[in-house]
Amino acid sequence: MSGLSEDFRLPVACPGCGSHLMRVSQVKNPDDAVHCASCGKRICLWHEAQTVLRQGPGSESEALIEAAVNRRG
Repeated sequence: MSGLSEDFRLPVACPGCGSHLMRVSQVKNPDDAVHCASCGKRICLWHEAQTVLRQGPGSESEALIEAAVNRRG
């Protein structure tokens, strides 16, 4: 993925490596692919990631971690 990308955290881990840190293009079109920032595996599309983010974290500790990582967005 090019240097014009943004990292964010999803409550759902990458099935390949277990990381929660994901990467998407800065444009963030609904059909942009979201990849794991650690191993590069394609995880989902941006509109699907937004749905997961709207549903929120599964626990209070996940909420605190996501708030810290995603606050720049």
